[in-house]
Amino acid sequence: MTRLRPFWPLLTLLFSAAMLAGAHAFERFGGLQPCPLCLDQRNWHWGVAALSLVAFAALRFRPGLARWTAGLIGAALVGAAAQAFFHVGVEQGWVVYQCSTGAAGNVRTLDAIPDGPIHIPSCDEIAWSLWGVSIAGWNAFLSAAAALASFAVAFWPGGKP
Repeated sequence: MTRLRPFWPLLTLLFSAAMLAGAHAFERFGGLQPCPLCLDQRNWHWGVAALSLVAFAALRFRPGLARWTAGLIGAALVGAAAQAFFHVGVEQGWVVYQCSTGAAGNVRTLDAIPDGPIHIPSCDEIAWSLWGVSIAGWNAFLSAAAALASFAVAFWPGGKP
């Protein structure tokens, strides 16, 4: 674990970039439009990616901050996992939440879009699942695993602080 500390921000940057790429691929190639909670989950991963990039650059000048940066990235990943778990709760009906989808649930973002209005799905609809786990569920599981790994990198004994 101590060998990972200097490169951990790069790995978490790649993790969040992969999560964002997967979300955009589902939207672009799978035709699944994101609900507002899906977009909130993406914002967390954009934040983790930005934080990881800044942490990776900072570690080039201050390698002694490796534990702190791994812990901070872990905290951001906990936020990503919590947002995804909340979305799972909405999907399963454990939490009552109403998406703000506008008057008719359709929006037209640019007049140049020839396909017409974009339908914004309800947050409690499961658009896709694998082995009974929705996209939000997979995001929650993977983000929580990455957060635990980040805390392990931060707090594993040994090596330089």
